[in-house]
Amino acid sequence: MTIALYPGSFDPIHYGHIDIARRAAKLFDTLIWAAFDRPLKNLMFNTDERLALMREAVQDIPNIEVVSYGGLTVEYARKRGVQVMVRGLRVTYDFEIEYQTALTNRQLAEDIDTVCLMTSLKYAFVSSSILKEVAFNGGMIIHMVPPFVENALRTRLAQLGEDRGDKIKMVSLQE
Repeated sequence: MTIALYPGSFDPIHYGHIDIARRAAKLFDTLIWAAFDRPLKNLMFNTDERLALMREAVQDIPNIEVVSYGGLTVEYARKRGVQVMVRGLRVTYDFEIEYQTALTNRQLAEDIDTVCLMTSLKYAFVSSSILKEVAFNGGMIIHMVPPFVENALRTRLAQLGEDRGDKIKMVSLQE
């Protein structure tokens, strides 16, 4: 049985992340979709909130387990019996970062391989940073995230004291 780990901060998830998780779940017996609990970046959502969004996105896929973890990713992977790390690639810049990360992880845990999946073309432009920037400035994000993530973003922006939460355009796919 092959267990794969898809780690990241996922703040918040978007269709690109979901695309990679769903496709990876078809390739491996078990996919652990794991949110790092303390990334070195400012987060919009806490760990429990990120996990809830992730779980909702893949609730129909029985071989995906959504969890959080701390510490070195390879150490968590070893504890869980992971053989493969899954990473998503969008653009050439991603390759450089993921290549360095894969080599570092291989040095730390040579028994764990890294598999990179190319994000579907329609999601190649989406990143969590871009998504948050567009949402913050009132842009339409319906093609970047599922409605439940869009609602969470609007709510969070309102909680942050910005009136920008009301500017996120809730547009149905029929329009």
